[in-house]
Amino acid sequence: MADPPGVEPAVEPPRPTARYASRNIAVLLGFTAVTNLADGVTKIALPLLATQASGSPAQVAAVSLSLTLPWLLVALHVGVLVDRVDRRRLLWGANALRLAALGALLLTSLADGVTIAVLCAVGAVLGIAEVIALTSASALIPALTPPRDRERANTWIAGAETVCNEFCGPFVGGLLVAAGTGVALGATWVSYLAASFVLVLLVGRFRPARESAPQGAGAAADASVHQQIVGGLRYLWRHVLLRTMALILTVLCACWGAWLALMPLFATSVMDLGPGEYGTLLSALGVGGLVGALTVTWVNRFFGRRWVMFADLVGTFAMMAVPVLTTSLWAVAAAAFTGGMGGTLWTVNARTIGQRLVPDAMLGRYNAVSRLFSWGAMPLGAGAMGLLAEWCGLRTAFLVFAVSVAVTVPPFLRVVTRATLAEVFDEQRV
Repeated sequence: MADPPGVEPAVEPPRPTARYASRNIAVLLGFTAVTNLADGVTKIALPLLATQASGSPAQVAAVSLSLTLPWLLVALHVGVLVDRVDRRRLLWGANALRLAALGALLLTSLADGVTIAVLCAVGAVLGIAEVIALTSASALIPALTPPRDRERANTWIAGAETVCNEFCGPFVGGLLVAAGTGVALGATWVSYLAASFVLVLLVGRFRPARESAPQGAGAAADASVHQQIVGGLRYLWRHVLLRTMALILTVLCACWGAWLALMPLFATSVMDLGPGEYGTLLSALGVGGLVGALTVTWVNRFFGRRWVMFADLVGTFAMMAVPVLTTSLWAVAAAAFTGGMGGTLWTVNARTIGQRLVPDAMLGRYNAVSRLFSWGAMPLGAGAMGLLAEWCGLRTAFLVFAVSVAVTVPPFLRVVTRATLAEVFDEQRV
């Protein structure tokens, strides 16, 4: 598949060999599992600490927001950094930020000086570190694994992100906070430190490829940060397949943000669920994500990548539409399971497609923009869902988001065709 019009290809490095592929996948999997488990712990621990520091819902919400807001504020700049600097060193740098922030919080808590301002500052540093770590790790996969091993790498890494960050992390975080603030922060600090040592075992090339100069411009290495950000956005926008996938993912992630924001109220006030039943409902998301990670290779071969990715549209539509039709716990949980499974199936295939198409010198910016669209859409979807529910009612709000998913079906079927995907996977671009 050719580059978008007007985009000069980057100077590609030699393709990695299969000799160290299994080792590199295992190292990245271990790093991802440990750091995402620790991230999941902090995402539950910091808001819980905020409830001890303040009784204001707005201030507690501000602490949660500080963890995710960096995706909207710094993702594009981090993408440029990832395309300029040794990516393994960036992973070490991200963990250094995490260690410094948690160490400072631990010392502050021992002195009984934890305030909302301190928690927001720590949350912002941890959020920035997460942006750097996830963007760098995704960009490293093509440099450390040959094309035939990338689906396997993306499968296990996406599964680790889902299970550790969304499922195990919050559960472990709740237990650790119950055991004591010092225990929770200390265990998380040790986890980040241990993950840093694991990275020493990686074998391969860690610096991004050299980017060739745009037509009529000077050397790409002399381009400003702004020019490189614009170049990354332009590359995505001019590529029909990548652009379509990014826009569809924005809608899907907005729906996820909306579901997560409104389901607690819907489950308690409309479905009349108790804590145990609500826990079962939320667990269905994580279980679905795990099943998706375990089966993605098989279902890709059996159904084809196009229909496997389409399953995410079906699953997200079910998540939003089923609460409109019924309050049955098992029906809503089944829809959540389908949505969780579809989300992982999409993630693995979308990452593999991007790694096939996007030049190594552009991978940092591409990954940053993709996550900006997806993770940035979640708080926006949550806000829109809250307003719709306030004005029109809970079921109407779910219905509006279900319709938004249905609108993405025609462009998906028109752009994400078998012929397009066959061209992507027959060509060895990276």
